[in-house]
Amino acid sequence: MLKINNMTMRFGGVVAVNKLSMEIEKGQIVGLIGPNGAGKTTVFNVVTGVYKPTEGEVFYGEANEKISQLRPDQIAKLGICRTFQNIRLFKELSVFDNVFIGGHLRLKSGLFSSVFRLPKYTGEEKKMTEKAEYLLEKVGLYEMRNEKAYSLPYGMQRRLEIARALATEPRLLLLDEPAAGMNPQETQELMEFIHDIKDEFDLTIFLIEHHMEVVMGICENIFVLDHGNLIAQGNPQEIQSNERVIEAYLGVE
Repeated sequence: MLKINNMTMRFGGVVAVNKLSMEIEKGQIVGLIGPNGAGKTTVFNVVTGVYKPTEGEVFYGEANEKISQLRPDQIAKLGICRTFQNIRLFKELSVFDNVFIGGHLRLKSGLFSSVFRLPKYTGEEKKMTEKAEYLLEKVGLYEMRNEKAYSLPYGMQRRLEIARALATEPRLLLLDEPAAGMNPQETQELMEFIHDIKDEFDLTIFLIEHHMEVVMGICENIFVLDHGNLIAQGNPQEIQSNERVIEAYLGVE
């Protein structure tokens, strides 16, 4: 589903990611972990087109399509969507409108059809409305669909951001610290929710997370970065016992 080949990202003299190579198989939940400043979000930014890699390439899908020089909107249309470490909702819009907007990525009608509300556009609009309502039901926010996004509790804002991403019809969903700021109960509910949407929407999920309970509880494969370098890869048991990982997180005597 995703292949990163020898990718390096430099900002001036700072090497944020250094010669990273990794592969994610279709249908997996894969974790990317590491101490603060390890380069995790930079990897997400390269995969989603926010940054163009200084060196190396990124490939996507069964066709192994090169995406490392595409714009973010082009990458999203191919089926890669993300959430953000700091929630980025349209906070003054309603819960419904936040999800409805996500569906615009798949609109085939042009500006003329939408302005004059021609049948082609109104038909698509009806389908987008039905899809937004369905997604809000799936994430438990349908009863709050008319409320402003900013009025939701933190955990529900996280769910709303994921629902908006799902409205773009992704095949690969990137979640940047989805459990940040959540209490233990919300974290447990999030883990179940991620499993549910993976199965429901046939997703491959790639996530960054500092909550080890989440990473070890739902990820089948885990990659570990430290100072931009890949220092380990494996299943949860292998990562928990890896000396280099322990050293990166806890230091040495």
